[in-house]
Order: sequence, then C-alpha cells, then structure tokens
Amino acid sequence: MKSLLILNGPPYGDERTYNALRLAHALQKGDPEGEITVFLMADAALAAKSDQKTPEGYYNIERMLRRVLAGGGKVLLCGTCMDARGLQDSDMMEGASRSTMDQLARETIASDRTLVF
Repeated sequence: MKSLLILNGPPYGDERTYNALRLAHALQKGDPEGEITVFLMADAALAAKSDQKTPEGYYNIERMLRRVLAGGGKVLLCGTCMDARGLQDSDMMEGASRSTMDQLARETIASDRTLVF
C-alpha cells in the first residue's frame, strides 16, 4: 500500500511532525512492502535541515527522517516553502529532495491513503 504523509507543522514546538514520523515508522514496520512518502511543506520544510542538535534524551527530527529513508521511504520538500524560509538545497539533509506542487499532486493521485498533519 502506498501512503503519503503531508506535514505542515514546525519540526519542534509542537508534536505534529514528531507524531507523523512515528506513524511513518509504524507503517514501515507493519507493512514492509508498502511505500511511504513524506512531503514537508510550510514550516515542516525546516524538519529536513541538516546537522540538527537536540538535547540528550530529546527526539531529533532529522534522525527520524533518516529512518524513513533507510526504510525505503521518500522525503520530499516543498521548494516554494524552502525559498520562503531562505533554505538552500545545501542546507538540507542528504536524501531529502526539493519538490513541487505538481509532484505532490502526482504523489497524492498515486497514493492509496493520504494523511495530513
């Protein structure tokens, strides 16, 4: 089954992004043959910033996204949202790809389920 998770919230400050990625991990575990795509838009684009440093014992969104990638998932970034926040491709973690609204539309059409956080 193909799942698309669209994240809008900031990586830290509330737990929407954290919980969305927990669900992505659970979906990968529960359906190893399934496909997971995480699309980061609005403030969630900051979630793929590389070299995040968090306090000991605190969740790290970059590590959580790397786990999605390691499980065969895709991490896509809204390019317009990146530009609005002054984010360059070189600022972002390896494996996350700049994307477009057209690609999000294609991913939505192709997915069996789309979840928005």
